[in-house]
Amino acid sequence: MTEINSMIEKATILAVDDTPDNLLLISGLLKDDYHLRVANGGERAIKIAQSDNPPDLILLDIMMPDIDGYEVCRTLKADKKTSFIPIIFLTAKSEIEDETKGLEMGAVDYITKPLSPPILLARVKTHLALKRMQDFLRDQNEFLESEVDKRTEEIVAIQDVTIHAMASMAETRDNETGNHIRRTQQYVKVLAEKLRTHPRFEKFLNNDQTIEILYKSAPLHDIGKVGIPDAILLKPGRLTNEEFEVMKSHTTLGRDAIVHAEKSLGLEVPFLQYAKEIAYSHQEKWDGSGYPQGLSGDDIPVSARLMAVADVYDALISRRVYKEPMPHEKAVQIMLEGKGKHFDPDMIDAFIVCQDQFKEIGDKYVDSEADLLKKAQITG
Repeated sequence: MTEINSMIEKATILAVDDTPDNLLLISGLLKDDYHLRVANGGERAIKIAQSDNPPDLILLDIMMPDIDGYEVCRTLKADKKTSFIPIIFLTAKSEIEDETKGLEMGAVDYITKPLSPPILLARVKTHLALKRMQDFLRDQNEFLESEVDKRTEEIVAIQDVTIHAMASMAETRDNETGNHIRRTQQYVKVLAEKLRTHPRFEKFLNNDQTIEILYKSAPLHDIGKVGIPDAILLKPGRLTNEEFEVMKSHTTLGRDAIVHAEKSLGLEVPFLQYAKEIAYSHQEKWDGSGYPQGLSGDDIPVSARLMAVADVYDALISRRVYKEPMPHEKAVQIMLEGKGKHFDPDMIDAFIVCQDQFKEIGDKYVDSEADLLKKAQITG
């Protein structure tokens, strides 16, 4: 049993040389301390190295008739499976340029013949120790990368659940919401993708992660409606001026709700930054006539400007208990009339280009009259 364990613990060394006497010499020097494999040519060496049981170190002659040692080294270093195997050249080529060439190819050492047994043993021992450390670090890095990936997936899942829970809470309060949050987040993503190379927006939008966060944050644009009294939120007809002033407060209430959640955690949550912007500023208008701050032009966050286009278009084409949905063509005409007034002009130009995608999204997530009546009964 001791002999078997000793064999398992021994490192495996592949000796490659086309001269039998050299292989015999190397084997005699190393066989007591290492598990030896031999190859009398380059092709055989490559096959052994690329097998399921690769060696821990390769002692490689350069001058061989089939494939020289340089080519063997080049082949193994180009292969991801074998690139980590340390190679020591053993050769009669003693010129500096030969040694330089070998080391530049990726060999860890270069020993000239005739071999000195103490030097060979010392170099092999040193490079095997280095390889064990490198293998350990590589395994640790792979483990850490795996853990980071796992934690990242968990964080993303938590973000998704948090946003979905908050958005669903707002949806249950509003009998007109239906698939509104699903449609608007799709609209925002389509519009952002269209604008990602636009000179005015590429710095902000030319990033897949940013667009994904905008997509996930869009459903929180009406989160503040949870704070609006039912008598106003669920009123089927037109609001009075006083009621409308109360309704307008949902932007501030939404922003404050997200800020409060962050304070409860004791830190600012980066992925909620866009959610705060969208909730607070999606009712601002390009010409400054919106609310709550009366911002205009580029002072309105890009995220909120995207949401404004998505939100208004969806309001126009959506069925309500008290109104029929507006045809897509008429909604587009109204959106065009708001160019430079309600909406960022460049965003409306992009909207026109991708309007067919908006229509497809609206058709896919359309609210039926039955769904709206059912929801009205639940919230009522």
